[in-house]
Amino acid sequence: MKKFFSVADVDNLKSIVDEALDIKSKPYANEALGKHKMLGLVFLNPSLRTRLSTQKAGMNLGMNVMVMNMDKDGWALETRDGVIMNGTTVEHIREAAAVMGEYCDILGLRSFPTLKDKVADYSEDLFNKFINYCGVPVVSLESATRHPLQSLTDLITITEYKKKDKPKVVLAWAPHVKALPQAVPNSFSEWMCRAQEEGLVDFTIAQPAGYELSEDFTQGANITTDLDAALQDADFVYVKNWSSFKEYGEVYPVNENWLLDNEKLKLTNDAKVMHCLPVRRDLELSSEILDGPNSLVIKEASNRVWAAQVVLKRMLEDLKS
Repeated sequence: MKKFFSVADVDNLKSIVDEALDIKSKPYANEALGKHKMLGLVFLNPSLRTRLSTQKAGMNLGMNVMVMNMDKDGWALETRDGVIMNGTTVEHIREAAAVMGEYCDILGLRSFPTLKDKVADYSEDLFNKFINYCGVPVVSLESATRHPLQSLTDLITITEYKKKDKPKVVLAWAPHVKALPQAVPNSFSEWMCRAQEEGLVDFTIAQPAGYELSEDFTQGANITTDLDAALQDADFVYVKNWSSFKEYGEVYPVNENWLLDNEKLKLTNDAKVMHCLPVRRDLELSSEILDGPNSLVIKEASNRVWAAQVVLKRMLEDLKS
């Protein structure tokens, strides 16, 4: 594994999930693997779970870990080629990424989209250039279009708590006060569609009209604008807000009630409820669910460690080979 950017970087979903759960049962079994290896985590945006869980995963493997908040502590980066840098940018990504690669054996990068230019955001220009110039394996800590560590975590959590071989999983849009990226729902959809292909889940997306995700991420999913219909017999409900993809970054008013509460939960098969966090209580998801027995959000967050650790373990094994 030279990079971890999307589900395409994983050959077999059941295999990597089983390996992650095995790691969870004995987290320090491979701590010699990362001895004298340096993990660098570069953040251009805020982070809680991604930062702490990936640091912990690296340390569980015996790695040293360096963290840099590039947006606060580093120089303003230029990503364009062929421009005279006589403006606000100070360092080109060619040099910045290359230097980081000299200091680290594995690098993680987190960046968010602008939500202003669909073509630029979905080109993943920053992330791709970082991969090209750093010269070492790279883990996505979230990018403009995907959050693969979160999605792997979600599949681990579903596998751990499922009560039947092929549970019904619903991705349900939720209200919010601002425009949010599509990275988490894109990635969740991509991973669940692949899991559906491999016979692991039955996947449905429920969103209001106008909030359709890019078809690149939803091939094979059942898609509906009827939340109540989607919730029927659901075993897991993954709640998340996102802004419009078609009218990029726009937020449309939604008159129907899309807040998941205990009343709506009665439509499900006593579904477990998931969210990537942070979550705005009683806006995105009701407090009664978050504080109730169906919520998996804390267990889900805990599993972020094992998702990161299995990816780092595979990268370290490749470095030794």
